[in-house]
Amino acid sequence: MAARDLIIDPATLDLSNVIADAEGIRKYNPQRFEMEQLTAIVYEDTVNNVCAGYKDITYDEFWVRGHMPNMPLMPGVVMLEAAAQMCSYFSQKHDLLGAAMIGFGGLEDVRFRDPVIPGDRLVLACEMTKLRRGRIVVTKFQGFVKNALAVEGVLKGIPIPIEVVNSQLANAAEARKQNGT
Repeated sequence: MAARDLIIDPATLDLSNVIADAEGIRKYNPQRFEMEQLTAIVYEDTVNNVCAGYKDITYDEFWVRGHMPNMPLMPGVVMLEAAAQMCSYFSQKHDLLGAAMIGFGGLEDVRFRDPVIPGDRLVLACEMTKLRRGRIVVTKFQGFVKNALAVEGVLKGIPIPIEVVNSQLANAAEARKQNGT
């Protein structure tokens, strides 16, 4: 990949300059336990809306045992979740969308270039390319292992109407209670 196509050259990132660790990320992202897919945020550029961070891939990941036995490959959907969580962190921290919670709105032009395995550090970079406050944020993302491009694409984030979701969950819980399940 030509340097001009990179959101940020991963070789230039100071991965020891942690802006947000797991606790700092939790302030803005609701994912917990095995769904937390970020280790640290190491770069933020609020002028150009660029963010970078990483996920350290361990042998304790929930998917290692089954994807695939004797050849653990990080599932593409988990790579996408990691990228989405970084974009969500940046959007929420800087209140770009004006939403209490951001969810997946779509994916485009996703390409998986190299495998990601336990022991790797997946370095992620994202750049917000379009923003309609209250409606959508469009983000170009790239993921690297040892400075080689492993995954890239465009993801869209949309506001999640948490009041509606909480109401639906309460209704479902009440229905289960009435049905004895």
